[in-house]
Amino acid sequence: MLTWAHIGDLHASSDDDYLGTARLAEWAAQARQQLRGAVDFVFVPGDNANNGLPAQYARIVDALDGLDIPIHAIPGDHDREPGHLNAFARMPGAGVLPRAVHADGRRCLFLDVVSAGGGPDFRLGEAQLAWLADELEASRSDTHRPAVFMHAYPGDLAHEGEALGQLFAQANVAVVDTGHTHYNEVLNDGRVIHASTRSLAQIEEDDGQPGFSIVTLDGCHVGWRFKRLASSWPFVTITAPADRRLDTGYTPVPVVRAKIFGRDIAIVTLAVNGQAAQVMDQDEWNAAVWSAPLGRHYERSGAELVVTATDSRGNSHTDRIEWLGARQRTRELSDAPLGTDAHAVEPWPEHGLLGTQLGPNKHGRKW
Repeated sequence: MLTWAHIGDLHASSDDDYLGTARLAEWAAQARQQLRGAVDFVFVPGDNANNGLPAQYARIVDALDGLDIPIHAIPGDHDREPGHLNAFARMPGAGVLPRAVHADGRRCLFLDVVSAGGGPDFRLGEAQLAWLADELEASRSDTHRPAVFMHAYPGDLAHEGEALGQLFAQANVAVVDTGHTHYNEVLNDGRVIHASTRSLAQIEEDDGQPGFSIVTLDGCHVGWRFKRLASSWPFVTITAPADRRLDTGYTPVPVVRAKIFGRDIAIVTLAVNGQAAQVMDQDEWNAAVWSAPLGRHYERSGAELVVTATDSRGNSHTDRIEWLGARQRTRELSDAPLGTDAHAVEPWPEHGLLGTQLGPNKHGRKW
């Protein structure tokens, strides 16, 4: 199982008294206590420094000081506002792009969509597109499906978007994780899950509540859930099977698995279709993972699955999904180009998806 935390566009700037980095420091304090050992890395999707200035990156460095979880950062158009990415090198987890990282046995590909075009003219360029095609071809021999990380959806690219969406589908990419939108959104084009997480500073949806998403890849199953910074712990996300909104093909699931984030978890239970809850077992190798068998008779009909975790202080949290089983998808898939928001799933407030599209690149105000 591969798990990462996604911290949305920071837009570090004195214009708002460094609101994004203050919230980043608050998140890092929580992460040190609640996420350590439960996530493989942190993804920071670009538009980190609002004007690409060294002083803005210095604030980000300070906010992340002491965080002992690996970080992978990529640039957005705001990082390249000076016309180059020289200062971006100070960003924790920046590294050389594009790059391939093998995490928990899965190929993760991190892309730069701003250098070839500049500003918001997103594009990969010939060299990077060739590199990506080679990596995706090599991934066909991997045990697990690859994941891709970029600043914007393929459909937001200037010229290569439609071809890129097709490439991801043909290569059996599991998920493409992005920023840029400033709002939470998940796309399911029937082949690939695309997801974006709202900005940590410039927020218009959900009364401006900051937070982060947790993404899981459990075998072929994709999980995505948003957590407000102000909400309490523990935090639960069912990792397998996939909810109907995130389903890209039926796969038999003999067990239900969930990941529990938080400390001193006392008990985790599973309820199927409202029946009496059963106690789940803690994984021998990963204390954050819990599982319970799922009856074979649910395999064709699917089921509503509810997992609840309670810690030693009596605090509890629940995740609920609708598993389709072998049934046909209940949502019609669009014929629109792959990797575009025409494939957005319906609102799912329990997972942080409000369907508002309130952001500066869509229906929101200009920041």
